Amino acid sequence: MSYSFQSMVRYSEIGADGHLTLPGLLDYFQDCCTFQSAGAGHDIDEIENRHRAWVLNAWQVVIDALPRIGEAVVIRTLPYELKGFWGLRNFILENTKGQRLAWANSIWANINTLTGRPERLTDADTSGYVLDERIEMDYAPRKILLPDSWEALEPFPIQRHLLDTHHHVNNCQYVRMAGDYLEEGTPIQQLRVDYKKQAFLGDIFYPFISRQEDRIYVIFNGSEDISKPDPYTSVEFLIGK
Repeated sequence: MSYSFQSMVRYSEIGADGHLTLPGLLDYFQDCCTFQSAGAGHDIDEIENRHRAWVLNAWQVVIDALPRIGEAVVIRTLPYELKGFWGLRNFILENTKGQRLAWANSIWANINTLTGRPERLTDADTSGYVLDERIEMDYAPRKILLPDSWEALEPFPIQRHLLDTHHHVNNCQYVRMAGDYLEEGTPIQQLRVDYKKQAFLGDIFYPFISRQEDRIYVIFNGSEDISKPDPYTSVEFLIGK
């Protein structure tokens, strides 16, 4: 069953153009599923006490328009599959007239925080959720097909402000960091992210960028040798017109 909440775009959520930023959109989506989970009896404390965590494996986010500061919006999530150790969710951002502004597909893994490995779902994990039909959209593969040529960027260490309650880099932070390598005002039509492994305090990111005709790719690699890729995550921006 879908879950939704209403909000108003705040100054803290906008970019230089006065519109909701892409990280702000992802924060809305992440908040929405967190609120739904809490309502289903799976708040942060309950999940931590069972030594479980939902870790995001992939985003596909399609952007038609991003609202301006002060605009009222509705954020909606629809879990549509719980199988094995996977959870699949759609998200929708719409205005108060029901017009879809952005929508997304996401793939999550149920992780045992004691072992760091995926754990098969049980009734304790899935109780309280009612599955919905997945929305109509052009679903992309989870794996991003990467180009061959890359430009190396300046490496940097992971600092504490990038971490979340699981003590790893929050999924939205990867997108925020990757977006810093785009020119200001770059129109983004679609975002895809493939999360490979978790990053923790003190890890070193070796970023690489590849600019193609209508796409920009950013990799946060675990080594400076891109010929032997060891990515924490891969990000693909489809550039609009």
